[in-house]
Amino acid sequence: MREVAIIGVGVTKFGELWDASFRDLGIEAGLKAMNDANLTGSEVDGMYIGNMSSGRFIDQHHIGALIADYSGMASRNVPATRIEAAGASGGMAFRQGVMAVASGMNDVVVVGGAEKMTDVTDEATNAVMDSAADQQWEATMGATFASLNAMIARRCMYEGIATREQIASVAVNGHAHGALNPDAQFRKAITLDTVLKAGMVADPLGLFDCAPISDGAAAVVLCPLDAAKRYTDKPVKVLASSQTSDTLALFQRKEITSFAATAAAARQAYSLAGIGPEDIAVAEVHDHFTIEGILALQDLGLFKKGEAGKAVMEGQAAIGGKVAVNTSGGLKARGHPIGATGVAQIVEIARQLRGDADKRQVPNARYGLAQNVGGTGSTVVVSIMEAV
Repeated sequence: MREVAIIGVGVTKFGELWDASFRDLGIEAGLKAMNDANLTGSEVDGMYIGNMSSGRFIDQHHIGALIADYSGMASRNVPATRIEAAGASGGMAFRQGVMAVASGMNDVVVVGGAEKMTDVTDEATNAVMDSAADQQWEATMGATFASLNAMIARRCMYEGIATREQIASVAVNGHAHGALNPDAQFRKAITLDTVLKAGMVADPLGLFDCAPISDGAAAVVLCPLDAAKRYTDKPVKVLASSQTSDTLALFQRKEITSFAATAAAARQAYSLAGIGPEDIAVAEVHDHFTIEGILALQDLGLFKKGEAGKAVMEGQAAIGGKVAVNTSGGLKARGHPIGATGVAQIVEIARQLRGDADKRQVPNARYGLAQNVGGTGSTVVVSIMEAV
C-alpha cells in the first residue's frame, strides 16, 4: 500500500447561501482545492463526493455524474462516485479516496462533499435528518434526531458523566473558534448563559446545543506521498482513516453514554498511525449536538470518561489548551451542510498542520484527528493526519 498525502484543500462559506446552487458550491470548493494543489485538472483520475440527500433537498440524484460534468471531468471520462452515510458521508468519501490512492487504483483523486439544505422548509430538512435514525423503530414512533440526542444527554447527566453546564460549554468553545473562521456560518462568540437560556428544542437541549441548517461544500486533493512535492511544498500525510459501524437504532445499544463505533474506529486509527490520543494537537469532532461533542472527546481517548465536560469548561479544548477542539467552529458554529461536513473537517486539520489557519492556528501542531458521525453513532470515520 502506498502512503497518501493531501496536496490541496478548498472550502466555500457555510450558511444560508441563497444565491448559490448545489453545483455552484461543489465546483467552487473543487476548483479551490485544485488551485491550492497547483493542478490543471488533467492529472485527476478519480473523484469521490460525499452527499446525504440531494434527492430530497434539491430533487437531484446522480450526483457523481453532475459533479464530473460541471467540473469538466466528464469529457475525460473520469470516474466520479457519490458516497452516502448520513452525517458521515464526507468522512467516508475521504476514506474511499485515500484507499483508492493507497491501493494504486488512482494517482490523483479529488474528494468533495456538498449539501444544499435551505431550498426546502425547515420541517422537510428535519425530516431528512431524522431519516438517519431507524425509520421503523424510532422515526415513525415520534423520535426525532434531536430527541434521541436529548435522551443521551439526559442519561449522561443522570450518570454524572457531564452536567448541563458542561454540555453547554461545547457550544461556547465552538463559537469562540468560529468567530475566528471567515467561512463559518456563525462568527460570534457566545456565553454559557446564552446557551442555557436559549429556547428548548428537546429537553435538556436548547437551540444553541444544535448545529444549524446549512449550505456549503468542501474538497481535498489526494496523491501518493512520494509524488506530493510535485504539487506543493506543504503536503499533509494521511496516517490512518478508519470506518466502523454500530446498530442503527439507539435502543439496541448496551449503553448510550458512549458511541462504541467511535471508540473502535479510534483504536484502529491510532494503531495504524502508530500514535496515541496524547499525541493529538488538534481535533475536529462531530458536534451536531453538544452532547455528541462530549461523547467524542471521551470515546476518542482525548479525555477520560466523566472528565471531558469539565475539561471543556476549563478551556482545555480551546486553542492553547491540552488539545484544540473544533478550531473551525465545529458543526455548531462553522455549520453542518451534511455531506460537506466530514471533508470540511479534513480541510481544517490540513490547514492547521500546514500552519495556514491564521488567527485560529494551533502552535506547532504535528498530529491532527477528524471524527465524522452518521446517525446516532451508527457509522463513524476517524482519520489521522501528520504534518510533513
